[in-house]
Amino acid sequence: MAKRAAKAGTAAAGTTSPKPKTAKAKTVKMTLAERLPALASPGTAPAGRPPSAASQWRETRNAAARARLEKSLPALFPTSVLRYALSRPLVPPTPRLAVEGYWRHHILRADRLARALAVKSGQPEGWAWRLGTWTPGTRRPDPAGEDLSEKGLPFSFRVPPAPFREAPHALGKGHCCICGQPVYRFGWHRDLWGAGAPNRNAAWHAACVAAWKFWIAPADHVKALKRRQGHRCAQSGKRLLKTAEVDHRVPLYRIWREERARPWPELLRYWGLPNLQVVNRAIHADKCAAEAGERASARRSGRTDPPTLGPATLGPATLGPATLGPATLGPGSSSDEADTGSA
Repeated sequence: MAKRAAKAGTAAAGTTSPKPKTAKAKTVKMTLAERLPALASPGTAPAGRPPSAASQWRETRNAAARARLEKSLPALFPTSVLRYALSRPLVPPTPRLAVEGYWRHHILRADRLARALAVKSGQPEGWAWRLGTWTPGTRRPDPAGEDLSEKGLPFSFRVPPAPFREAPHALGKGHCCICGQPVYRFGWHRDLWGAGAPNRNAAWHAACVAAWKFWIAPADHVKALKRRQGHRCAQSGKRLLKTAEVDHRVPLYRIWREERARPWPELLRYWGLPNLQVVNRAIHADKCAAEAGERASARRSGRTDPPTLGPATLGPATLGPATLGPATLGPGSSSDEADTGSA
């Protein structure tokens, strides 16, 4: 027994104690109440008044949406987007829907960001603005025999040029087909999560989608444009009436006729906020009549103007890196009010 005890003691003395494991740093995921305590809790009905059936349904629905949003929300997420989501009458249940709704609500900010991202990408080598042969109302060609050089071309000069939607210049999944920049998680334009690679399942930024809809149908956002102009007519300075309309300062037919030789990022300014104004209907009608007369006289004279950098310019381009401004919202940004173009 004494020999066994001695051997056991010798073996114990010869063994080395295991090294303590170092704990890995984990990102602490905060709850919605910890992130934005003022907005995370549902609202309550006024004192002395029972809640209506619609209010009860909304509270039940928002409680489930908040729980789902909190479960899928990453530890790092733009604060401005989260603040917007929790202040909605109907809370979006996923981070992706929160991002998309944020850019739809801040449509002028999305327009500015999309044009700034286009400047960052630059015009693809060998690209020129041209129109496709297909027109609405006619049958599309068979995809098997379709000319790839025609794929993605706009059918009218009223559609903004988008070189990265065209087959010869498309960058594929993971890059925005509107601005050409990488697309990251939730359709965001910056890699806030350190993934190091774009999202291969996405083909557009949420901001660029909102901006594209704004470019092709600016009349749908007349309220935001009115608010930016202080509810004053851009031409007469008088108060805007309910029948006021959105107008392009430089008509798009002149852009196609005189300005299409400009670099692509500069062309986008003619569809964005720099070329948009809200005027009263009578002034808009007079402007359209004058433009129609100009086009008719040009047709009668048989004039075909070559692409030149003519008088239709809006001035020097101001779409450098500084244009990103508050639109490059980071995880801690909360400057919703800093942008005068917010909807």
